[in-house]
Amino acid sequence: MPTYKRLDLAFERGEGAWLYTHDGRRFLDFGAGIATSSLGHNHPHLVAAIKAQAERVIHVSNVYRIPEAERLAERLVAATCADSVFFCNSGAEANEAMVKMIRRTMAETGQAHRYRIICFEGAFHGRTLATLAATGNPKYLQGYAPDMPGFDHVPFNDLEAVRRAIGPETAGIIVEPIQGEGGIRPARFEFLQGLRKLADEFGLVLGIDEIQTGMGRTGRFLAHEWSGIVPDVATLAKGIAGGVPMGAVLAREWVARHLTPGSHGSTFGGNPLAVAAAHAVLDIVLAPGFLESVEDKGFRLWEGLSAIVEAYPSVFDEVRGMGLMLGLKCVPPQEKVQQALIEEGLLVINAGENVVRLTPPLIISEAEINEALRMIRAAAARLSAESSGGAA
Repeated sequence: MPTYKRLDLAFERGEGAWLYTHDGRRFLDFGAGIATSSLGHNHPHLVAAIKAQAERVIHVSNVYRIPEAERLAERLVAATCADSVFFCNSGAEANEAMVKMIRRTMAETGQAHRYRIICFEGAFHGRTLATLAATGNPKYLQGYAPDMPGFDHVPFNDLEAVRRAIGPETAGIIVEPIQGEGGIRPARFEFLQGLRKLADEFGLVLGIDEIQTGMGRTGRFLAHEWSGIVPDVATLAKGIAGGVPMGAVLAREWVARHLTPGSHGSTFGGNPLAVAAAHAVLDIVLAPGFLESVEDKGFRLWEGLSAIVEAYPSVFDEVRGMGLMLGLKCVPPQEKVQQALIEEGLLVINAGENVVRLTPPLIISEAEINEALRMIRAAAARLSAESSGGAA
């Protein structure tokens, strides 16, 4: 179905941070499948784990115990503030489950009248009817009316707007530490800290959407850790299993205990194959020094991008983001910038506010960062010359 505006590229194989087309062209992948191929392509540890599990059992369903899923949940709990985990298949499903958890927590504590959730302008939480309503973007909602009720949208990073939006029917708050689709817009640390205080003051559930920011992308296992807060619910997907479809909801006990047998479920969620892939990703991401290396590489990339922005103000306006989740706000249309980068051999993903998104695999090397910066500078020089009528 014509649901995607695809680029005219097709890849037959990948190796590390590189993708290769059928006609032999090579591209440095700074999109990583929209921040999903966390270990890059053909990572030996991930491939071995998937192969070994496929030879044993791929799927059994949650009618039965899945010991490796139980162990994965234990590892995620140990690495985070959560007490238990629900596994699903995607970020949209994880966020849908978070919405259900927030509402059910209120209903099960005698507050069924509290069902509304505060979300933020510029957000993106998924493509289901509930997560589209939580996103609130008219472009994505068009044609799917009536919108699911129960979501109130306020300006991002505006704590007073949140306070004003809280009413007797408010049940929770959902926020991204960095708005990815919205244009790589980071939440200020004091904003996240303020949301935690407001949630405590009014008895709300604070949910953090870590679909893009989680699994080490910012240099911490979960991005909200930078602000020092403890959410009540957090969602993961994208990079959790290195490209194998998987999502997860991590919750504190006061929320999780209301998810009783039959109240929610997933046929494929946490199946042995996806779990094996997620274990392999955790083996790498939680290894000593790995997250620190992501932070260091992110800083190196930020420095290089900042120098390019300064050198080519007619092409780039600013650098945004944290770690290896960065964005360049463009002056020309982002599609033109993306095409110029592709012509140099670099793959990037477009985002809101005319931003091109840079989310390379977490295993990217310093040499590959330098190569990407060279490509971006070359594309910027070409675009700058075009905008000035061909002058150097």
